Amino acid sequence: MVLRLKPDAIDQYKAYHAEVWPEVLDMIRECNIRNYSIYLKDGYLFSYFEYHGSDIKADRAKMAAHKKTQEWWAIMEPMQQPLETRAEGEWWAEMEEVFHTD
Repeated sequence: MVLRLKPDAIDQYKAYHAEVWPEVLDMIRECNIRNYSIYLKDGYLFSYFEYHGSDIKADRAKMAAHKKTQEWWAIMEPMQQPLETRAEGEWWAEMEEVFHTD
């Protein structure tokens, strides 16, 4: 997934992600997300994770309903700038996989 980061928020965004709240990390794991990374390049954030559950829609809803995660998102979202080309309902724009190998 991809998203823009506002230029004046880079240092703050990095600082928060250097010490992600434990409750948020616990919810990520509870929602069957593993190997989660966010990369920054030229003002763009690239996110990658592996989903190990059976119902990603339900797990995403569970995460969205979690109070501490809502607090975290309320801090993160003003720093972010979604792409204009994202699909309806997306915040982070999903990308098309064009190559994969194990």
